[in-house]
Amino acid sequence: MEQTMIKVTINGETREYPKMTPYSEIIRDYEGKTEYPVILVTENGKLRELHKKLQHDCTLGFITAKDSAGRKTYRRSAIFILLKAIFDVAGKENVDHVVIHYSIGNALYFTMKGSATLDQELLDRVKVRMRELVDRKLPICKRSVSTDDAVSMFHRHHMYDKEKLFRYRRVSRVNIYSLENFEDYFYGFMAPDTGYVKYFDLQLYDEGFVLILPRQKNPDVLEPFEPQDKIFHVQKESEEWGDKLDVVTVGDLNDRITREGVQSLMLIQEALHEAKISSIAEEIRRRGNVKFVMIAGPSSSGKTSFSHRLSIQLSAHGLKPHPIAVDNYFVDREHTPLDEFGEKNYECLEAIDTQQFNEDMLNLLSGKTVDLPTFNFKTGCREYRGDQLQLGKDDILVIEGIHGLNDKLSYALPKESKFKIYISALTQLNIDEHNRIPTTDGRLIRRIVRDARTRGTSAKDTIARWPSVRRGEEQNIFPFQEEADVMFNSALVYELACLKVYAEPLLFGIDKSEPEYQEAKRLLKFLDYFVPVPSEGVPFNSLLREFIGGSCFNV
Repeated sequence: MEQTMIKVTINGETREYPKMTPYSEIIRDYEGKTEYPVILVTENGKLRELHKKLQHDCTLGFITAKDSAGRKTYRRSAIFILLKAIFDVAGKENVDHVVIHYSIGNALYFTMKGSATLDQELLDRVKVRMRELVDRKLPICKRSVSTDDAVSMFHRHHMYDKEKLFRYRRVSRVNIYSLENFEDYFYGFMAPDTGYVKYFDLQLYDEGFVLILPRQKNPDVLEPFEPQDKIFHVQKESEEWGDKLDVVTVGDLNDRITREGVQSLMLIQEALHEAKISSIAEEIRRRGNVKFVMIAGPSSSGKTSFSHRLSIQLSAHGLKPHPIAVDNYFVDREHTPLDEFGEKNYECLEAIDTQQFNEDMLNLLSGKTVDLPTFNFKTGCREYRGDQLQLGKDDILVIEGIHGLNDKLSYALPKESKFKIYISALTQLNIDEHNRIPTTDGRLIRRIVRDARTRGTSAKDTIARWPSVRRGEEQNIFPFQEEADVMFNSALVYELACLKVYAEPLLFGIDKSEPEYQEAKRLLKFLDYFVPVPSEGVPFNSLLREFIGGSCFNV
């Protein structure tokens, strides 16, 4: 019987392969021709794992760990290998839970509970076992089971958070991954075998340990782990809030929504936010010599609403706050520097007239009256509209901008007159104990909803711009976050259940033919975990209102 041949186009070249050829066999013909090993492929733009087989004529693209989807796959596969190695070395009977919490730089933080003692000796044995599994290039197998069977399996394995999660899933089937005798559920794709995860390390940290992995830009380089203690402790504080609220996973949140409603949860979470903002205002007042409150944070972290709420608290503590947006000091558009792609780079420090900014701030500090600029985003020019300011004894400037923590922005100002605040939306909720919610996903969903509401921007365009936004954050914000005097986590434990209502229609609007469709599909699958909640009960001063609308502030 004659074999059916399928045409496959790769990098403009078309070859023929027998129907049902696994993608893993096809990429062998291209070994050494890609910068890094191919971990996934795209088939006509759709992500595919390498065990999948050719069905029809198609165009294939290669995904490596240097691509966003490839890096997520590498990390997920490393976590799977780590979990198996821990249970192999310590014994399942001695380990109750291994929980992934959050990322710290180039590492992921875990804790472990059970009778097994977590020390460096155990970690070293786990690392040796991981290396054995990697060297054997064991297949990571995938099978589809009914949701009911999956729930029973999770109960049998004492994975109660997954059991709770899947009670709320509408899908009829679940993909389960297995590595020898160890099986688990993961949100997203896996490498075809353990041999892909060559670079990793383990190190004790705080009450648990970190799994150190390469960064996306250099996927074959393992950099030393550099603790970021300030951001770690604000994440830990937020997790303690989740424990107090008894909402640690998405399943917990869904239980709370369906059994009790979400109103009390909203009010308690907002009260925790308000108490934190009040304590920041009190610390600023107590210092006595602060004249410049510098607020910085990545996109969609809620900087504007936070600035308003902090100003109210500063007023309540006897100070007179005045908001200043660093954006008003943009250089005229014709002088904006270009990035490596030839596009105007509004996120670099050189896009700001730092000389004029420092001159104005020093004049204010010396008691002079200053004409403050306003940047006209329509004309691309700075304008002066008679907005004058003079600082008295109790006056204080609340300055918001992405470069707020970088001393090169405020180089002329006395250090003791500055108080730096870093704000980000550090999601404290896990999907389950082995699947974390990336902070960037929460911020991207916030931005999709806000941009559609305030700027008429489609979800497609927001997703397309997101990599550029992230590059700007990596260059201009994250390197300075540990310089902050205090950090504020703007994430709300209930927010994704609320944002789901707004985000889903926007994401469904992206056509399958668009390059942004895969990311939209991934986000839709992610949002499917959440039971939706209406926004009517969200307080009008909530940071969430900056994104969904209805805020009592001008945001």
